[in-house]
Amino acid sequence: MDPRGPRHQVLWSDGDGRGFCTMSRRCELTAKGPLVGNKVSHSNTKTKRRFLPNLCNVTFISDALGRNVRLRVSTNAIKSVDHRGGLDAFLIKQKADLLSPRALDLKRAIEKKKAGEAPVAKAG
Repeated sequence: MDPRGPRHQVLWSDGDGRGFCTMSRRCELTAKGPLVGNKVSHSNTKTKRRFLPNLCNVTFISDALGRNVRLRVSTNAIKSVDHRGGLDAFLIKQKADLLSPRALDLKRAIEKKKAGEAPVAKAG
C-alpha cells in the first residue's frame, strides 16, 4: 500500500515493464511520458512539478489492415505519423521497444499483411 493513500496506488501488474498500463499517461507510439521539473517562483523558490505530455485520443486509418485504429497519442506523434506517410509507414519504421502492447500488435499485423502481399516477379 502506498503511504499517500489508496488513490496514489499504481497497479503495475498488467504493465509490461516499459511503463505502459491501461490508463498510463504515456503516448502509445512514441512512449513520451511525464517529466519532473521545478516550478520557479518570482522569488526563485523551487517547487517540484510534473510536465505531462499532450495526449489526444486519435483515430488513425490503417491502409494495410483496411480499418480504423484508435490510439492515445501525443500531438508530437500525430505530426510524426503524418510526416512519415501514415500509420503503417510509421509503425514499420518505429522501434518495437517504444511501442505500447496494442501498437506492437498492430505493427506485427501490418508486417504480416505486407509480407503476404509481396508482388511475385514475372518470368519472361
